[in-house]
Amino acid sequence: MTTIVKAADAAHFLSLVPAVLGFTPTRSLVLVPFHRGRSIGAMRLDLPHAGADLDAFAATCLGMVCRLPDADALAAAVFTDQSCGEGLPGAALARSLRRAAEACGVHLTDALTVGSDGWGSHFDTQLPPGGRPLTALSLPPPATVQIASGDQASGAVLPPLDPGRAEAAAAALRSLRSALTTLCGDRDEASDESPEDNDGTRIDPAALVAACRLDDVVEFFEQTLEVDAAALAPYDAALLLWCLSRPALRDVALVQWSADAERGIQALEAQRRWEEGAEYPPDLAMTMWGEGPRPDPDRLGRALAVARHAAALAPTPLRPGALATCAWLSWALGRSTHAERYARLAVQIEPEHGLSEIVLSFVAAGHLPDWAFRRT
Repeated sequence: MTTIVKAADAAHFLSLVPAVLGFTPTRSLVLVPFHRGRSIGAMRLDLPHAGADLDAFAATCLGMVCRLPDADALAAAVFTDQSCGEGLPGAALARSLRRAAEACGVHLTDALTVGSDGWGSHFDTQLPPGGRPLTALSLPPPATVQIASGDQASGAVLPPLDPGRAEAAAAALRSLRSALTTLCGDRDEASDESPEDNDGTRIDPAALVAACRLDDVVEFFEQTLEVDAAALAPYDAALLLWCLSRPALRDVALVQWSADAERGIQALEAQRRWEEGAEYPPDLAMTMWGEGPRPDPDRLGRALAVARHAAALAPTPLRPGALATCAWLSWALGRSTHAERYARLAVQIEPEHGLSEIVLSFVAAGHLPDWAFRRT
């Protein structure tokens, strides 16, 4: 997160929070850490539920801030749909955050709340009853910053389904399975097909071409980053869905998309050796847990775009693999809210889907990738 904002006062700062996050938060706590007076990122968390241990929650918040080695100050902002008529909501949370910040040696510069009918600072001794008017927060964002419409959950919905393209992808999948059975002589490739998939009809030559692309699956994964995700060709979608439904190949793709083709080659060879009984290299495995070199966010974003469109085109039985891929990529980009949504969609179809359950455990534990706390 590299957006730097300059705020003249608290109202200006709150107006710029959506520019820092890239969306307008709702029912959220936003933490903006600083280094020598300059913002160095932002973190959004769901507000704690009623009855939660606020001191424990605040300690967790400060623990994440302290993972930023340069952070020496912090501003906190509560966004809620509660009224400010009887005092600023979030006062108890602000006190807990202040105590946790003092214990960690981090200066809490301000603790603010934006309610349904007003806003204000919990440090403002002259705050009028009902808070200050929301009209003071209507400043436009910097011209160079794009803000997505909606809140933190926006963007986690799969692209609209085009029935014609979905049927073309399904037909390509059926032909691809038949081609793989013919080329590999392995009936397991067709084990989840319907009876009409292998009825003796002629195999589409395009399916044979697609199947042969598995000879260099690393190159295929690299090529998926260059296609127009919204116009994914039927056989590109079919081959990608086939790969993402197989954990071994899906993990190779994730490691590769997190780095480069050379890393993909290493992951593919490591997977082959692991299946023969060798130990999986820790430096490759750590990527899946969010450790190691910081991925290129643009590269992850392109991978996420193509995985989202593939998931939208997928027949239901094959959708969990693509959804889990979307979940992990979202998590790797620091979008835990989106990651949780994709993972939950996957387990609704396949209740014990491995990677989806892992991502859900990450989100539940508040575990973020280590690289999310490193400045570029």
